[in-house]
Amino acid sequence: MADADYYGVLGVPRGASSDEIKRAYRRLAKKFHPDLNKDNPKAAEEKFKQLSEAYEVLADPEKRKIYDQFGADGLKQQVWGGQGFDWSRFTRAGDIEDIFGGDFFQSFFGRSGGLGGSLFEDFFGGGPVGRRRGPAPGRDAQVELEVTLDEVARGGRREVSVQYPMTCPACRGTGAEGERLVTCPTCGGRGQLSSSQQKGYSQFITITTCPKCNGRGQWPERPCARCSGRGRVEEQRTIAVEIPAGVPDGVQLRIPGRGLAGDAGAPAGDLYVGVRVRPDRRFARDGEDLLLELPISLADAALGTEVDVPTMDGASRLKIPAGVQSQTVLRLRGKGLPRFQGHGRGDLLVRVNVVTPTRLSAEERRLLEELRRLRRV
Repeated sequence: MADADYYGVLGVPRGASSDEIKRAYRRLAKKFHPDLNKDNPKAAEEKFKQLSEAYEVLADPEKRKIYDQFGADGLKQQVWGGQGFDWSRFTRAGDIEDIFGGDFFQSFFGRSGGLGGSLFEDFFGGGPVGRRRGPAPGRDAQVELEVTLDEVARGGRREVSVQYPMTCPACRGTGAEGERLVTCPTCGGRGQLSSSQQKGYSQFITITTCPKCNGRGQWPERPCARCSGRGRVEEQRTIAVEIPAGVPDGVQLRIPGRGLAGDAGAPAGDLYVGVRVRPDRRFARDGEDLLLELPISLADAALGTEVDVPTMDGASRLKIPAGVQSQTVLRLRGKGLPRFQGHGRGDLLVRVNVVTPTRLSAEERRLLEELRRLRRV
């Protein structure tokens, strides 16, 4: 459009911001897209080209500056390049989706988020525009590990045996004997296969990952004898796992790079170790606190006493106050578990259970009756 008024084409003032220009173009491009104007496609195509030419200039700060100073003629060499309008701005899926919006983009280009699958290409410039997928990384693996409460209190190291596909050590995952790879004969090293189909004013290009090389563009000259060209082998390995002190029950510990092997040449996934804490016969756990049930006699409850109670660090002396009631909880500070990924330790909570005797000797009965008589006076 020689001497074109690009601002007028988009219906925006000369001082419009880049966001205003983008919104105007998006609205008008949807309105005049040839595929949405079946009644008069030629007129819609011409209007759509004018809109796109105007947006190409005004959306580029350098081109817009030249246009504002010298007009469309000043841009002729920079924009036309002697070959016709420069559509290179729209050769990426992200640019097209950014302009037209996600719903419009997906309705015409599919749900893949890239320009693989069915899409029109020549209307937006020549050349392949699909994303190259390449070798897929390995998936994550998961195992479970049961630990004791003592291991939780101190932390430490445990080993787990895991059997899963690993990168072949003989070919280092390439699948090739001596790691010698050649250009894939099926895709010619591109990693993709494409086919085109003309529909109306648009040419639809279908781009798929090469099934022979799985997107690598290379193929083993001779398959590796150990893995038969797969780049992976089944092995059982022993993995050292660091158990953090205070680890909660059910936490997932991540070990990077110890998961399933990826496609040949791709990184392995991660290994997730699910920790299960074995129930302890002495203590119940509440976060970093431990709960201990302590039975005492009626006489000790009435008169008070001192007893040794177990802790994670050995026995500790606990004073029982006189007249303590059953279900009273006494606290030993700092005698619990380490705080996971924190500082300090929890407490040991000792719940007193006063045990009433069910069988009494003659002397015990006489003393209790005497005590009852005295309490009534």
